[in-house]
Amino acid sequence: MIADWINVADAEREGEAKLEQGPRDYFAGGAGDELTLRENVAAWGHWRLRPRVLQDVREVSTATEVLGKPAEMPVLVAPVAYQRMAHAEAESGMAAGAAAAGTVMCLSTLSTTRPAEVAAAAPGGRHWFQLYSFKDSGVTRALMDEAIDAGFEAVVVTADAPPGGNRERDRRNGFTLPKELGTPSLTAATGGEEALTIEQTFALMNHALTWRDVESLASECTVPVFVKGLLTAEDAVLALDHGAAGVVVSNHGGRQLDRSLATADALPEIAEALGGRATLLVDGGIRRGIDVATALALGADAVLVGRPALWGLAAGGREGVTAVLELLREELELTLGLCGCTSPAELSAAHVQRAPITSVYSV
Repeated sequence: MIADWINVADAEREGEAKLEQGPRDYFAGGAGDELTLRENVAAWGHWRLRPRVLQDVREVSTATEVLGKPAEMPVLVAPVAYQRMAHAEAESGMAAGAAAAGTVMCLSTLSTTRPAEVAAAAPGGRHWFQLYSFKDSGVTRALMDEAIDAGFEAVVVTADAPPGGNRERDRRNGFTLPKELGTPSLTAATGGEEALTIEQTFALMNHALTWRDVESLASECTVPVFVKGLLTAEDAVLALDHGAAGVVVSNHGGRQLDRSLATADALPEIAEALGGRATLLVDGGIRRGIDVATALALGADAVLVGRPALWGLAAGGREGVTAVLELLREELELTLGLCGCTSPAELSAAHVQRAPITSVYSV
C-alpha cells in the first residue's frame, strides 16, 4: 500500500510484484553481468557528506530552477520506454504523477502514448522529450516536431544507443513486446501501421550518428537540446561545442555497456570540465534523497530517476509516481537541513568527500 511506503525500496518491491517476469526483468535488468547496473547504486555510497552545524535551518526548501523555470525539487523523471507494460495509465499517469509532485517528466521516443496525450493528461506539468536518431532524418524530425508542437520544453538526444546492449535477462526469458503494445508516434513517423518490435526499432536507428548531426539538430531545434549518455569530460565539452544546452551524465541505467563507469564516478570530472557553463544533469542508481544531495554537491544541477518512478507507476499509477517523488523530496529536505543548507543551491563540493576505501561502513 502506498501509504505504508517509507522509502523507494518499498515501492520497488510492490511494483515488481505486480509485473510478470518478462516485463519485470525488462525494466529491472541491465547489460551483461549487470556490474554497471549494481555499481550505479553502490557508487553513490562511496561518497561521504561533510555536514555543517549551527546554521539556521528553520526554513528548508527543495525548490530549484531547471532551464530557468521553477521545480519543487531537483529530481526529474527520466525517460523509460513502453510504460504501458507497467500500468494501464502508462506515460499519461507518469506525467500526471510528476506534475503533482511539481517536477519535470521526460518522455521516451519509445512511448506507448503520444506527446499531445501526455500533455493533456498533465496540463500544468513540464515535459521534455527524449529523442533517438533514425536513419531516416525525416522520422527524427517528425518525432521532434510532434513533441515541440505539444508544448515540450526540451529535446534530450540519446547518444549511447544504438546498438542495443547485451540484455541477457530478456534473451533468457525470450522476451518480446506484447503484440498490442505500440509506439504510436514512431509508427506514425515511419509511415507504418503495425507496432514495431524492439529489434525492428533498433534496426531503424542511426548507427552513424556523429557530433555534426547533434550540431545540425541543435541549430534547427526551437527548444534547448541536451545530449544524454555521456561519461567523460571530453564528450561533455564536445556536446557544448556542438550546440547542446546541457548534458546528462548517464550510462543508460546500466543497460548498454557493462563495466562502463558508474555515473557517480563520472560526474565530478564532467562538472569540473563544464565549470557551470551549461545545465548538468545525472541519472543512474539514485534511490535516496542523500544520493540527490551528493549529486548536487558534486556539481549536478538536478538528477533524473527512471526505475524508482517506474516502480511507483507499476505499484500505484499516478499516485505511486507522486509518492516516490515525494519520498525523495522529503529525504532531500532532511539531508539539506542536517548538512546546514536551506536550499539545493547551497550544496557544494565542500559538503562531500570520498569514503575511505577500507571503511567497514562502505555501502
